[in-house]
Amino acid sequence: MSTTESDSTTEPDSTTGPDSTTGPDSTTESERSAEARDARDVRELGAAGSQLSTAPREESLLTGPTLSVLGWARWFWRQLTSMRVALILLFLLSLGAIPGSLIPQTNVDELKVADFKAKHTTVSPIYDQLQLFHVYSSVWFSAIYILLFISLIGCIIPRTWQFVGQLRARPPRAPKRLTRLPAYTTWRTAAEPEAVREAALSILKRRRFRVYADGDAVAAEKGYLRETGNLIFHVALIVLLISFATGQLFKSDGGKLVVEGDGFSNTLTQYDDFRSGSLFSMDSLAPFSFTLDKFTATYERSGPQIGTPRTFEAAIHYTAGPRDKEHKAVVKVNEPLEVDGSKVFLIGHGYAPVVTVRDRANKVVFSGAVPLLPVDGNFTSTGAIKVVNGYKDKAGKRDQLGFAAFFVPTFAGKGNGQMFSRFPALDLPVLNLGAYHGSLGVDSGLAQNVYQLNTSKMTPFKDANGDILKKTLLPGEKLVLPGGAGSITFEKDIKEWASFQITHQPGDGWALTGAIAAIAGLAGSLFIQRRRVWVRAVRGADGVTVVEMAGLGRSESARLPEELADLAGTLHAEAPTHADAPTHAEPDPAEETVEKTARASVEVEGVEK
Repeated sequence: MSTTESDSTTEPDSTTGPDSTTGPDSTTESERSAEARDARDVRELGAAGSQLSTAPREESLLTGPTLSVLGWARWFWRQLTSMRVALILLFLLSLGAIPGSLIPQTNVDELKVADFKAKHTTVSPIYDQLQLFHVYSSVWFSAIYILLFISLIGCIIPRTWQFVGQLRARPPRAPKRLTRLPAYTTWRTAAEPEAVREAALSILKRRRFRVYADGDAVAAEKGYLRETGNLIFHVALIVLLISFATGQLFKSDGGKLVVEGDGFSNTLTQYDDFRSGSLFSMDSLAPFSFTLDKFTATYERSGPQIGTPRTFEAAIHYTAGPRDKEHKAVVKVNEPLEVDGSKVFLIGHGYAPVVTVRDRANKVVFSGAVPLLPVDGNFTSTGAIKVVNGYKDKAGKRDQLGFAAFFVPTFAGKGNGQMFSRFPALDLPVLNLGAYHGSLGVDSGLAQNVYQLNTSKMTPFKDANGDILKKTLLPGEKLVLPGGAGSITFEKDIKEWASFQITHQPGDGWALTGAIAAIAGLAGSLFIQRRRVWVRAVRGADGVTVVEMAGLGRSESARLPEELADLAGTLHAEAPTHADAPTHAEPDPAEETVEKTARASVEVEGVEK
């Protein structure tokens, strides 16, 4: 069994000679010679050299049509639906998402945007002009998004129909001269041509090739999953784009802080903060509700990681609708509760000391748990206790009380005039209070932070030294206001609170499916090679059967000649070399085929390199 080189590497070129590199037109003559060889190869290969891919041919920017509006429109459409432009648009989309991640967004947190503008007065007007405070709804981001969507649609539809046609068609007939193909081998055998072709059909079918016999040759093709993977990848990108757009337009996202024993109902008025997409409807809110029964947190007690959180769990009971029965569940970090398409995430927790405030007549004017916000990892917390209604001064006029609160779960003493906690658990809880009376400012109609005390219109209670009345309390102790103005008691019951994020983002399931399909399709398009193989068996002039095998792949790869060598070895076992064939030393078929592929310079029209 022997292999031969392509004729293009052995035949002398009529344009080469002593003067071929000395004349002024030598380069032009060489190019013309190459073009002539390419044209001859295309004529000889015929359908065998047709495209192994459904990728459309791209037109150069310099050679586009210039004579008519229709020509320019067709050129623009080809450019828009090309893979090059699609990759550029995808890259621009990724770049456009960067400022959306680094710069505060209006639809996420308007307070952060206002704070950013106050701190950066120079660049904020520029950011406003560039729409960087609402990137994902900006004109330029939407234009990139829509163009990418159109590009993918315009690319995928014609390629799909073309690929369906290729699946229904037979592999192309064998070219007249198989020696022109980049992978080629031949030998002479005593077997009958019909028997060789039958053996070739059987071998190729076992290797899962699509095969059929045509005259004196067998044509086979394999690797359709490569183009299938290509199409799946493009379709998956479209699914991802649609899912992303659906999620942004119809999403809802809000937060709620819930103290142990309290509940939440999924209505707009129950949220502490709420954001939604431009096409969101209040009717889309799932009618569920839940109650926080108990929050449990545990921490590392010893070692170098002392104080490190170990367990965060929120035990709740919930109903999925007005007529639904109660269900129990435990919400953990990264383990949300899913109800009717909405997800309830546990995102934070803290302490809510229970206090009781009494007026001059020892009547309770306020009693309940007051959530305080942690300021460090050991849950040193601050907040405000506000008594808006029910309290009157000594003249009987309506008055309001305010207490600046500072809480530590494990008291570690005072440092630099400030209390601090040395462990996040409730080992030695202490509450420090500073007392004020006057106007809390809640009647002005302006939004107010419930965790901060605005003392601009309030008067502090004074102690015996004339300083602001402050006291550090242990559970069960109370602070008595001067002049019989009342008291506040730090109850022994200390509750915990948990903050939840309730999100509803349709399209997440489709986005996940699209991402998985895109990875699978990309893997198929990268690692599967589409190739064609032909086997020709004819009787020679001396009566001995001549077997020729050749292969053509989408790209030059060592795997094609290796596979052809393996197929040839298997077929050679059933149709061995004729005993009278030349016995001189010949190179290994696989090695010679690989070497020939590396040296081949023949470019077949439509085959992607």
